Amino acid sequence: MMIRNKLALAVMVAGISAQASAVDLGEYNGTSFSIGGYVKAEGIFTDPDNDDSSFEGSVRQSRVNFSAAREVEGHKVRGFIEGDFWDNNTQDDGSYALRLRHAYVNVDNVTLGQTWNGQFFANAPFDVEMINFFGLGIGTIAGNGAVIRPDLVMHYANKGFRLTLQDPVNTDADVPDMVGAYTYRTQSGHAFNVALTGREVDTRDGDSEFGVAFSAAAKFKFGDSALALSGYTGEGNNVYSGWGYLGATGGSGVADVNLATGDLVKTTGFSAGISHKFTPKLRGSLRYGQVKADEVAASMTEDTLKLTTVNLIYTYLPNLDIGIEFRDQNAGNRPPSCGSPSAGAVCSDSSSLRPAGQQVEVMAMYKF
Repeated sequence: MMIRNKLALAVMVAGISAQASAVDLGEYNGTSFSIGGYVKAEGIFTDPDNDDSSFEGSVRQSRVNFSAAREVEGHKVRGFIEGDFWDNNTQDDGSYALRLRHAYVNVDNVTLGQTWNGQFFANAPFDVEMINFFGLGIGTIAGNGAVIRPDLVMHYANKGFRLTLQDPVNTDADVPDMVGAYTYRTQSGHAFNVALTGREVDTRDGDSEFGVAFSAAAKFKFGDSALALSGYTGEGNNVYSGWGYLGATGGSGVADVNLATGDLVKTTGFSAGISHKFTPKLRGSLRYGQVKADEVAASMTEDTLKLTTVNLIYTYLPNLDIGIEFRDQNAGNRPPSCGSPSAGAVCSDSSSLRPAGQQVEVMAMYKF
């Protein structure tokens, strides 16, 4: 039972991070080497609510990874490193530098390095498949893609329990940001997770407060269909959920506190999704997520971020997928007063700062 559960989790996470198709390079001096990744071409049609329509094409999401694993004195040791071409996340002339995504070492139950944060593992394995690269998981405690892989993370995982300590978003924090979670899986394929997060939040007045949030997620498997549900509520998690006092501005600009009073802002979110495998080659999903802040700046026109996605993915050849996804988002992730340092906003000519409105993405992805 335990082995089956661990295998199911490993396969699910591998699918999320596109590491499932790694090519075994063989063994040398007792160490097994493999290489993996994918090439992804995408085109995004954007129809903003309050601006002109546009189209952007790119292969920047393409990535490559390398791993080495061996047994040392009875301990299973694995090193993993992965990069893509997202560079500094700005629009350019097509010349993008390699960016570090993952670089970690795993020894038995402990993982240390730059990799997925604890919020990701508490939600992403229990969600439906999405093509969207940025802002995955809106409505969950892991909705902000800007901080999905902290500079340093330590995971301890054992028998469904996971304790995570990670580099704090608040650079003046005295303790790491923390996540404690438990996952339970059934033999029939259902999965459940509960998580508690805690972090020291900068209240912008020279002081700090400790914010706590609670999350629950589940995925139910019914033959070729799956139903995913999640919900969370709490304080201090806005920077991870991607919505707060300043809306969804990316990075740490969402603001976990009311900038006028210094009080922690509470956010509450939920998501629901259904996926179905229509044929051995065709699959699709429908998802809705939203997150609401109980206090927002006077300049904000929305207190709730909502995102609906619908997609179809066709496996044209083994490891070669062709897909299309429709997205409708009610609020942009660029602040109304972008450019004001006092607002704490993160502003740049970023391809991830999408406006409110609709998008259609078409893509082709070859995994190796």
